[in-house]
Amino acid sequence: MNQKSVFRLTFTGIIILFLVACSSTDKADKGQNPEIGKAARYCNPLPMVIGPGGNASGDVTVIKEGSKYYMFCTGGGAWISDDMLNWTFQRVEHVPVAPDVIKYNGSFYMCGNDGPLYKADNPLGPYESLGDWKNTPDVAGGWNGAFDMEIFIDDDNTPYLYYPGRGVSGIFVVKLDPEDLTKFSGPVKHLFGFNNSHIWERYGEMNEYPDVAWVEGPWMQKYKGTYYLEYSASGTQWKTYAEGYYTSKSPMGPFTYAPNNPLLRKTEGLVTGPAHGSIVEGPDGQLWQFYTIVLSNPPGGRRIGMDRVVFDKNGNMSVEVTDTPQWAPGVITDPEKGNSGSLPVTINKLNAMNSLSKASSQQPGRDAAYAADNSSGTWWEPLPTDTLPSLTIELSPATEFDVVQLFTIDGLRLMFNGGRRMFGRPPSTPASATETGDKPVTDAYQYKLEVSMDGETYNTVLDQTQNKIQRNTIFEEIRPVQCRFVRLTMTNWPRTTPLGIIELTVFGKASGFLPAAEPIPVTN
Repeated sequence: MNQKSVFRLTFTGIIILFLVACSSTDKADKGQNPEIGKAARYCNPLPMVIGPGGNASGDVTVIKEGSKYYMFCTGGGAWISDDMLNWTFQRVEHVPVAPDVIKYNGSFYMCGNDGPLYKADNPLGPYESLGDWKNTPDVAGGWNGAFDMEIFIDDDNTPYLYYPGRGVSGIFVVKLDPEDLTKFSGPVKHLFGFNNSHIWERYGEMNEYPDVAWVEGPWMQKYKGTYYLEYSASGTQWKTYAEGYYTSKSPMGPFTYAPNNPLLRKTEGLVTGPAHGSIVEGPDGQLWQFYTIVLSNPPGGRRIGMDRVVFDKNGNMSVEVTDTPQWAPGVITDPEKGNSGSLPVTINKLNAMNSLSKASSQQPGRDAAYAADNSSGTWWEPLPTDTLPSLTIELSPATEFDVVQLFTIDGLRLMFNGGRRMFGRPPSTPASATETGDKPVTDAYQYKLEVSMDGETYNTVLDQTQNKIQRNTIFEEIRPVQCRFVRLTMTNWPRTTPLGIIELTVFGKASGFLPAAEPIPVTN
């Protein structure tokens, strides 16, 4: 081979490498390798705005109309978003328990538990009553004043009504009259009932009741010619509340139990009991599952979650239930790469072993450690006289024999008490200014997060001391910063109930260490 040939091949190789590099760069620019701090993320439970007449407390339906998304929940009202990331609240009248909203022939229809069917010209109403399904004659057993109703409009514009019976009865379907959705146009068909060989469907915190269940919350999704009928069990009082699905080639069945059930299930951590929700196409063209989250506390307490829907080559549907920061809709193109990689770095670091982690005060039985135990059933409550409650957490190991681990933190999640199923009732009136001392009355939680390397000098990395948005769950991005200590200080909060922090979660990654050394002296 002569020198010119070598040069020609080398030059060609350089061009090929350049093109490959450009291709990789283009791929990264299209969202395959987003960066924390630059690309948007979300974290479950979702931080939903609370307003008079709306509390986002489960049984969630999300629809897309034009470029906007509309969320309806038990608790009343509607939430509106352009990106499924930032939601604003608007009061809507007549929202029932377990609302379902669909568009049919240019109008919007809303139904719910034991109530009439409503109709409006737009998703936000005003809605007018069309009548009550409870008086429909000749319905099959299992109606009994139906609840958790879901109207599905097939591709041929045929409307169907899916609903559960009571307890173990299971799921029913009936065609609706296309000229009057309050009327049935055919016989009611029973699709399936409780099957105690499906252990996850059983009642109980350990699914220990073999003959008891509550099957509910149907949602129909059509994908590539297959009908996916979701349903929920075992009951909303259990963290074992979960969601499964059956499939069919017809909206009337017969339906086959999916081999990878349950579809949604998680019994530990802050996201538990995921079920009773809906599927919607996101701004990225992918399908997203919204679901109810059942808290251990307060009784009946609920939040909202969402995660990506994935189908395998056999058509099996799956959803990974997440409780760490995920890339927001549209950030990535591969739905299986949604995890941003940030981990909780504060769990169980407010305990007796770590002398540098401390609280400004705590009520008996409401220890500060409960604010970092990764459980929705416990909470930290400071003393009523504590006007600036704070939690300081050392992220490093607790003993002098360990290296001093440093972390780069990038996110904060806060969960506060509240969020019961309010069924559309407005929250209590806040206390007067005289009851809150010199602080102005607020419906919002106000706070700041500081970081330190030595436990003495702190810098503020998140300042929400003037926050006016009322939420009982919060997720905030933090510009990535390395630290050894984090400190949360509450500067103001609603006085309707005592301040209770269910969980303080700081997210990040290990990013270095120092040699083992004597612990820093505790300072008052």
